[in-house]
Amino acid sequence: MTEHAPLIIDIAGKALTPADRARLAHPLVGGMILFARNWENRAQLLALTADIKSVREDLLICVDHEGGRVQRFRTDGFTHLPPMRAFGDMWMDDGEGARRREGSGALRAMDAATAAGYVLGSELRACGVDFSFTPVLDLDWGESGVIGDRAFHADARVVAALAKSLMHGLLQAGMANCGKHFPGHGFVKADSHTDIPVDQRGLQAILADDAAPYPWLASVLTSVMPAHVIYSRVDKRPAGFSARWLQDILRARLRFDGAIFSDDLSMEAARRLGGETLDFTQAAIEALNAGCDMALLCNQSLDGGAAVDEWLEGMQSAREQGRWQPSVDSESRRLALLPETLPQSWDELMLQPAYRNALDRLP
Repeated sequence: MTEHAPLIIDIAGKALTPADRARLAHPLVGGMILFARNWENRAQLLALTADIKSVREDLLICVDHEGGRVQRFRTDGFTHLPPMRAFGDMWMDDGEGARRREGSGALRAMDAATAAGYVLGSELRACGVDFSFTPVLDLDWGESGVIGDRAFHADARVVAALAKSLMHGLLQAGMANCGKHFPGHGFVKADSHTDIPVDQRGLQAILADDAAPYPWLASVLTSVMPAHVIYSRVDKRPAGFSARWLQDILRARLRFDGAIFSDDLSMEAARRLGGETLDFTQAAIEALNAGCDMALLCNQSLDGGAAVDEWLEGMQSAREQGRWQPSVDSESRRLALLPETLPQSWDELMLQPAYRNALDRLP
């Protein structure tokens, strides 16, 4: 087993360059995240993911592919998945006549969410992608523009039921899941890409509402991504840099034992801590020491990727200096996110009755 490869990086183009290969082969790199710029068509994506695995088989190939406005691949046969709010709306619609005879809105919504998870996971896996950062577990309080229709519903019970259904579909496709953004991003208005949102509610209010899906889903959640939000009455640090949130609450109190990803550390607002803006290395060290198993850095491969090289060098140096310690447990959690079964080819998937049936059940 690799001792600990906690860093998730990206690449600039649609094929690996020699510099990309060298970065992916770095012993601290455990995976990479794909973006729309890395996509041309299915054949190109399949060639790219195969090339990544040729560098190291255990690299985790990730993407943000939720449905709605957060879906990186939309052409050449990929299904346009609805935003998660569509399932929440279906839950609330009992319908009339034939639709009512098919079951309540809640039952139809859960069935459709399972179908969406299966379509999402099986299409990605047919193109060599291992993992998607989904589902969003944030509540739709009606205030957050960055969350908005990415949330299933305003009721934590509905969110948990629909998220579990979607996770079941992912599992059927052989894909793990990622609940985000712990303990909840939907209550605050500010966009953490540009600002540090501050939630002034107390711990009990947050646990009773926004964070409620996490313990309810503990048996099926395989990974979690914390929010770049400061919950000022709980900790002055953003959740992704907070041992209070990640170790005391998520691990000890809520008994979560899966992988924890940092959110994207390239967002300048996400690196503001104690009145200063941390560099990428400092931010990753803070996240790992707080309890994250993996640190995610996006969009820094552009313009030659010097920032990625500096990050890898800085993290290697920090490790040698003892500023963060490799974790066998963290590495085991990373490896557990890799699919355990071989994917179907795209052509095989298109002919599979279960896949065709899942498409018919989407809203």
